[in-house]
Amino acid sequence: MANDVKPTRKNLMAIEDRIELSERGHDTLEQKRDGLIMEFMDILDQAQDVRENLEENYDEAQKKINMARAMEGDVAVRGAAAALKEHPEITTESRNIMGVVVPEIESSKVQKSLDERGYGVLGTSARIDEAAEAYEELLETIILAAEVETAMKKMLSEIETTKRRVNALEFKLLPELRENQEYIEQKLEEQEREEIFRMKKIKDKKEEEEKEAREAEEEETEAGVVAAHN
Repeated sequence: MANDVKPTRKNLMAIEDRIELSERGHDTLEQKRDGLIMEFMDILDQAQDVRENLEENYDEAQKKINMARAMEGDVAVRGAAAALKEHPEITTESRNIMGVVVPEIESSKVQKSLDERGYGVLGTSARIDEAAEAYEELLETIILAAEVETAMKKMLSEIETTKRRVNALEFKLLPELRENQEYIEQKLEEQEREEIFRMKKIKDKKEEEEKEAREAEEEETEAGVVAAHN
């Protein structure tokens, strides 16, 4: 509250410094917020594309596996799946987007050639090969979706945090500081007017006393002259 602030010039200078610093911080945070929103929109576009691809790849993989089951039977499909010896490997790194650390997911050994899948080429058909390839593509898309979705959530969280800080400065801290500034300036002006009025009274009183002293001196001089003539 403004009434809790002692109206001194030292406090006024301190508040003015805080206002200047807060305004700079507010501008910086606004720029960060706007930049984050632009980056978020780019990631959102990418996420929408990935979601569409994920749905398409999932549907395609389901069609391929259903076709393989219908043509080759569940036993052959399960046998081909169990023959897999090298499983996909995933490593995670990170990158910085305007102060937000987002993941980068790298995958290897996801998409394989026929001889890398473990099952005998002669003992299976093209239907199983197509199903395996479709699920490899689906897994690649899932990995990319995980990366994009995580980045999007982190960016959105940082945007919300930055917006709250901007609003706190804009609608709480800065108005309170400006209110305190105005209160101190008003009180200092009142004190200055009172001081001017007090100094004027002192000056008027001094001038009145000097005038009375002169008049008394003049009367005394005149009395002395009169006495001398008598």
